[in-house]
Formats: sequence, C-alpha cells, structure tokens
Amino acid sequence: MAKAKSIFFCKECGFESSKWLGQCPGCKEWNVFVEEPVHRKSVTGTFLRSMKVEPSKLSEVETSDQARTLIGIGEFDRVLGGGIVNGSLVLVGGDPGIGKSTLLLQMCKELVEQMKTVLYISGEESLRQIKMRAERLGSFKEELLLLSETNLDLVEQSIRSVNPQVVVIDSIQTMFKEDVGSAPGSVGQVRETTNTLMGIAKGLGISVFIVGHVTKEGMVAGPRVLEHMVDTVLYFEGDGNASYRVLRAVKNRFGSTNEIGVFEMKDSGLKEVNNPSEYMLDGMPEDEAGSVVTCTIEGTRPIMVEAQALVCQTNFNLPRRTAVGTDFNRVNLLMAVIEKRLGMRMMDCDAYVNVAGGMRITEPALDLAIVAVILSSYRNRSLPEKMLVFGEVGLTGEVRSVNMADQRVAEAAKMGFTACILPKVNQKVISASHNIKLIGISNIKELLDYI
Repeated sequence: MAKAKSIFFCKECGFESSKWLGQCPGCKEWNVFVEEPVHRKSVTGTFLRSMKVEPSKLSEVETSDQARTLIGIGEFDRVLGGGIVNGSLVLVGGDPGIGKSTLLLQMCKELVEQMKTVLYISGEESLRQIKMRAERLGSFKEELLLLSETNLDLVEQSIRSVNPQVVVIDSIQTMFKEDVGSAPGSVGQVRETTNTLMGIAKGLGISVFIVGHVTKEGMVAGPRVLEHMVDTVLYFEGDGNASYRVLRAVKNRFGSTNEIGVFEMKDSGLKEVNNPSEYMLDGMPEDEAGSVVTCTIEGTRPIMVEAQALVCQTNFNLPRRTAVGTDFNRVNLLMAVIEKRLGMRMMDCDAYVNVAGGMRITEPALDLAIVAVILSSYRNRSLPEKMLVFGEVGLTGEVRSVNMADQRVAEAAKMGFTACILPKVNQKVISASHNIKLIGISNIKELLDYI
C-alpha cells in the first residue's frame, strides 16, 4: 500500500512546503505551519469551464445597473458599497453571539420579500432551530429555502438544482469535502471549500455569503488565504455589554474599505441606527469638567463621540493610567507632551481616559480632544457648551491637520454645535456655509484660553 503523502501549509498566507518550517518564508510568521494530506485535483473546475477561453477586450465587457441587488437594509447596503454584487463571495466574521446569523437571516427576509430566491444553508442548526430564530424576526411573506447539511458535495447539488440568486453558508468551518482527508475547519478543508464556493459564485452568478468563526485575537479562524480569496470581508463587532453593533468592511473589491454600518440589538432582531452621532451622544452630561465631544471618521461617515477623562492626585509611587476605547500608549505620550510643553506636573497624577459608547478610536484626530479633556479634568473646568474639538498633536505641542475636516464640521453643525476648535491649517479649507464658529489653533498652549 502506497504511503499517503502530506504537505505543510501556512495558516496565515497559504504558503506550501514539503517539510515543516519554523518561520513562513511568505508572511514571516512563526509556528504557523500545519500538516495536511495531499489531494491533487484537476484545475479545470466549474468556474474555468463556465468562462470563455478566448480573452476579451476591456471595451467589449458590459456592465449594467442590474449588477447590484439592494438588500433593503440601508446600513448593510452602505457597507457593501451600494448593494450585493451579483456573483460575489462575501465573508462575514464576528465573535460568538454577536448577531452574524441574525443579520444574515434579516437580509434573507428582505430579499425574499423582493421575490428573490434565497437558500439558507446551516451546518450548525437544524431546520427547526432556524425557524425558531426566524420567528423572532417577524413573519416571512415569501418562502425562504432552508437546508441543514455539512457535506459540500450535497450542498453543491442543491445549489445547482435550485439555482437561487443568493446563498448563505453558516458556517464555512462546518463544511467538508469527502475527498479531502482532514477534519472540518482545517486548513485544507476551508481552502477547498472556499474554492468550490468561489467556482459556484463566479460560474453561476450566485451571490454567496459565508459566515466565518473568529479566533480569540478577533481574526477569522482558518487559513488567512480565505480572506484573500473572497471579494468582500465584513466584521461584525460590538461589546457584549452594549446594545449597538458595528458592521465594518475591511476588504471590498466593489466599494470603499473601512466603511461601517451601525445597528442596535433588539428583542426582535437588529435595528438600523441612521444617526450614530445622536446615538453616541445620548445621555452626555452638560457643563461638566472632563468631558469633550470630538468627531471621528469611519470610512466615509463622520461620527461624533464623547471623550472623558478623570485626572487626580495619585496615592502611589507609580501613577495609574487607564485608557478605554483608545490607544493606551498614545494617552501616555500626550500626557508627556502636556507636562513638557505646558509645564503641568502629570507625573503625580492618575489618569483615566474613556471613549463613551464603547467605540474604539485610533485615528490621530482624537489627540487634541484627549489633551483638552485631560486639561479640563486637571483644572476642573469645563469647555464651553456645544463645542467640538479635533486635531492631531505632535511631540512639540503643535496641532497638525487631519483629513476630511469639512465633513467633521458639517456633522457638528447638523447636530447643533456652535463652535469648533480645530487645526489652523484646516480652518482655511472649511466651507463658509456651515453656521458654526471656527477656532483655529496651531499649538496646544492656545487651548488654555478656552479651559
């Protein structure tokens, strides 16, 4: 009997090697090689057979307005770049219980009401369990096709016989091919399964949504090559203690990356949040020291959030610093700038900085708001009411320009804010149509005039 051959794959980038390696030559990661049995197959798959062999001229390729299908969920359509692209392969990842299956089931509900044929395939739930979850979302006016199966060969047969317009696979880690001699969820199974689904999507023009489990680091479990193969990668994020959820696009071949959609978790499913700024500022205290409003950009959308700080004298030899919703090291850096450039003694103070609402912001436009909120708490003085603060702060205390400043000011004006502290460089390019007072500063020393 011939000895079964095996090969080693990198879980991160899919690099192949005939022997185990400590470091991957492709992505330079350590201890990422796993052994899988070899199953060489013909590369002439469904996708290749269904396409023309002769090359086509770019001018001869036709695109039409029918290339996209609107779901009917505005936030979802926004993240996808204007609806579902026919024949696309979309990966949706997120923590357990965050609402991935609920979101996709709501998408199916909207699509079947548009007389679309949708096939929902689950490898984790029985048909009764899917129906129980669907009943919480309300009644389905049209029939949704359900299938509970993990064998991809049988799944492929069902897809070809039904020929739906949209297919949902929940989840990719539960699917397996019989001719791949490894367990479901392994590198080989996930890679071959995704290859098959990509052939179905491109060859038949069916839009396929794949649910992917995530690791404790928050990345999609399985080989990293999975994210390279699909057309769009969406992450469904949110704090388990908060009611809101954020759908974020980290890869999109047909739209903007880093676009987000905001949802609120209700008993009857996920509800769209059309005005995230109002939602984030709900319950904000008025005329309180240690509270400042800033504006962050998520994709193309400006969102106003509240930055808070509590600065007090420490009772320990080493002051305690805590940052929630932003980079801890960035807070320490800005406190060092305050101590050096403004002459305020920060080394004897505990500092607790928080971005209210549970959002995590890492863009440099938050710097000036953090400096302002620390100064406000340190001096126990509040900023004027209805004032927005944003800008990047350098190590010499200078206030540098940020991108999309006009959109940030426009969002503040829409929310009823009357004044805005921003970099002086950005002040020159702000439209005069905004009914808001602009205060341009070039150094953090000028902040002291308003605190």
